[in-house]
Amino acid sequence: MVFMTLNELENAITGLSPDELARFRAWFAQYDGEMWDQQIEADALAGRLDDLAEAALRAHREGKTREL
Repeated sequence: MVFMTLNELENAITGLSPDELARFRAWFAQYDGEMWDQQIEADALAGRLDDLAEAALRAHREGKTREL
């Protein structure tokens, strides 16, 4: 595996052609979404979202929500 510094990575990205940059952007959006999903799942399993969920449910029970 090749490791780069952030500065090296930035320089590499700025050297991409428009087509390569578009492909990188699409890949990164997919990658970033997957990382976000994994973090949310880990947080949910660890109970770190329980307080937020309870607050949302309490607000709903109190009539402080509206249908989307």
